[in-house]
Order: sequence, then structure tokens, then C-alpha cells
Amino acid sequence: MSRALALEAPAPARARRVPWALVLPAVPVAVALVAALAAPWVAPASPTAGDLATRLKPPAWQEAAVAGRLLGTDLLGRDVLSRLIWGARVSLLIAVAATVLGATVGSLIGLVSGYHRGRVDSVVTKLVDIQLAFPFVLLAIAVIAVAGPSIPVLVVMLAIGAWVGHARIVRGLVLSLRERDYVQAALALGAGTPRILFRHLLPEILSVIVVLATFDVGRIIILESTLSFLGLGVQPPTPSWGSDLRDAAVYVRQAWWTATFPGLAIMVAVLGLNLVGDALRDALDPRIRRMTR
Repeated sequence: MSRALALEAPAPARARRVPWALVLPAVPVAVALVAALAAPWVAPASPTAGDLATRLKPPAWQEAAVAGRLLGTDLLGRDVLSRLIWGARVSLLIAVAATVLGATVGSLIGLVSGYHRGRVDSVVTKLVDIQLAFPFVLLAIAVIAVAGPSIPVLVVMLAIGAWVGHARIVRGLVLSLRERDYVQAALALGAGTPRILFRHLLPEILSVIVVLATFDVGRIIILESTLSFLGLGVQPPTPSWGSDLRDAAVYVRQAWWTATFPGLAIMVAVLGLNLVGDALRDALDPRIRRMTR
């Protein structure tokens, strides 16, 4: 009897659990967003102004620290905390812009490919397979060598790497949904292709696109940091978590804080985004909702 009651009662408990599952991992993401938006007001110093007389000074809780430099200074005497805050603005701006562009293009291609099938679907599938087989770093080197390193080029490059995942998943969902009764009824009533795609099919898969985009933001932050670390992404003196790691690589033993804090910023932001994606998937996926009841 008690087991039956326990199985019947989880709805209110689950209603309380899902918001907390979203709120807790969203805290570091919210902190990064606030830091990015309010960087001119919350950063204690200029992210690009350095002082060689105070280079490689430790954080404030260690001896020989410089007043007003809470997380210490880097090899050029720049404030590490200020560069982290401004780096959040640059990294999140690039990641969100690339995710929106990649998700939009990939979802549209997946919608058209899955609905029309035939020759269109065959061409899209082969394009996806070719891009997945080609190393992304080599593709980035080739594009950046021709177009030059800049933030717009980096956004487009990262979006090129992101659209394939959305296209494959959306295509698979549409292949199944196009056979549903409500789609066939819309066709029988004379509905055109745009109406079926955007009025009937897109709302059904929108939650999946949102969850995928949430995961993509974290993945693209890592890709952008990797390209910046290799010198292919954000160029000096613009602050970026990846470029800060590149500058600190030589001084890891001498000044651990120059590499530790940018690395922690990347890890915490990406972990928070992934946990938010997991929570959104659990909340929006009807199959998972049924399993938890």
C-alpha cells in the first residue's frame, strides 16, 4: 500500500524538483551572463592596461600581492579578474551568436530534408557525412587563413561546425512526424509546405532544438577557447578565456593563477550549461516525464 502511494505521489514532488534542477546549475551561467553584460561596471580595472612593474603578482590572499588585484596579474601586469569578466563577454557573445546561427540554419535544413526526402535528403545527408569526416581544426585553419582572424569570421566558422548536429537530429524527427495523422490531414485540406513545416512540424520539435542549442553553447565555448589558444580565434589585446590560457601556458609553474582561473571559468560555465541542458531535457521530454511518474 505504501509503495503504491509512493508511486502515485511524485507529481508534486517532481514539480518541486525540476525547478531546483534548473536553478542550481543555472547559477554559474547567470553569474557569467551578468558579468558579461555588466563588464564595464563590475570589472575593477581595464582588461588591456598593463603595468610591467606589477607583472605576475599573486592573488590577494598571498604574500607580495598588489592592492586591488584580487586574482593577481598576468605576464603583462594586467588584472586577471578584469580579463575574466571581459573574457566572459567575448566568449559568451561568440558562443551564443554561433549557436543561434548554427541552430537556425541546421534546423531549417533538417526540416526541409526530412520532409521532402528523395534527392534533397540524399544531398543533405552526404554533406553532413563529409563535414563530420573532415577535421574541424583543419577546416578552421583553412577558412581563417583565407578570411583572416576576426570575431565575425570566428562566429561563422563555429556555426559551420554546429549546424550538422541540428540538421541530423531534426531530419530524423521530421522523418517520423511527417507520417502522423495531423500532417496527413493538413495535406488533405490543402495546406502548403511552408504551413506544414512551420505551423505543424516545427512546434513539435522546438523543445528538442532548444535543448540541443543549450548543449551547443557549452561545446562552442570550448571550441572557441581551443581556437584562441592556438592563435586562430580572438586576437590580442581582446580578452578571451582561451587566449589567456595561451599566454599563461609558459608561466604555469611560476604563476599558477594565470592559467588556473581562466581554466576554471571555462569549466564552470560549460558544466553549468550542460547541467541546464540536462534539466531542460528532463522537463521537456514527455517520455522522461512519463518514466518519472
